[in-house]
Amino acid sequence: MHSTAADLGLTTEQLTPKDGFHCGHFFYRFDRAKLAQLDVLDPAGFEQVLAPEGDAAPARIQLGVVSGHKADFSLMVMDPDPIKVESINQQLLATKLGQAIVPAWSYVSLSEISEYVQSVDQYRERLIRSGEDPQGTAIETKVDAYAKRLVKMNHDRLKPNFPIEGYPASCFYPMNKWRYPGANWFSLSSSERNKLMSEHARSGMKFAGKVKQLITVGVGLDDWEWGVTLWATNPLHLKQIVYDMRFDEASAKYAEFGPFYTSYQATPNQILKTCQILG
Repeated sequence: MHSTAADLGLTTEQLTPKDGFHCGHFFYRFDRAKLAQLDVLDPAGFEQVLAPEGDAAPARIQLGVVSGHKADFSLMVMDPDPIKVESINQQLLATKLGQAIVPAWSYVSLSEISEYVQSVDQYRERLIRSGEDPQGTAIETKVDAYAKRLVKMNHDRLKPNFPIEGYPASCFYPMNKWRYPGANWFSLSSSERNKLMSEHARSGMKFAGKVKQLITVGVGLDDWEWGVTLWATNPLHLKQIVYDMRFDEASAKYAEFGPFYTSYQATPNQILKTCQILG
């Protein structure tokens, strides 16, 4: 049975962010020894929890088969209600098959609009600094176009739709910014940080149409400050974008990376078959 904030005696408003979603990344392993001891696997229960419908369905949910030994499958859930996000995890572990499912890792975060996203006024100022005539029609055309794009970009940051068609490969990793002498991100001025992040963003733009990105914030919620989720049309692009962007100063000098989890989109049934649970 799915749960919501109301099950804790709380209102949605008490737990829901003003804008955006709560986000949960979950990674699991199958315990083969325990699987062998189960009389009944009940794959239908597994599939029902991971393909919820109606009121039980969170705003966003996506599954994947994980490469490597760190996990067997992944679950990413987003919803305004954090209890609804966590409920999917708890329901999964409460299934018959859940007795043989071991949580391998998780990350709790929130969607956000980064402080480094330029406002319309900041964009105008940047154009003027680059030589645009502040009284000309060209600058107004560019500013108007940016203002329209910004609405959609900010919506995609706060309430993203998970890529499905054409982006089968995904990668998740957490990251922090260094606080060491000579490389303390948080001691830099706002203008210095903005300059470095603008450079970093331009590197990522080269992968438009090949990679989609979502950055969520875990500050105050989990051990790592940010979580990066990448979806790609081919896993080669995951390798290339991470490699290329590591040469940017914001990454090369100031970033610390956690474990990487690479997965490939799958349905609940496909997970069971790929992981050799079902024939």
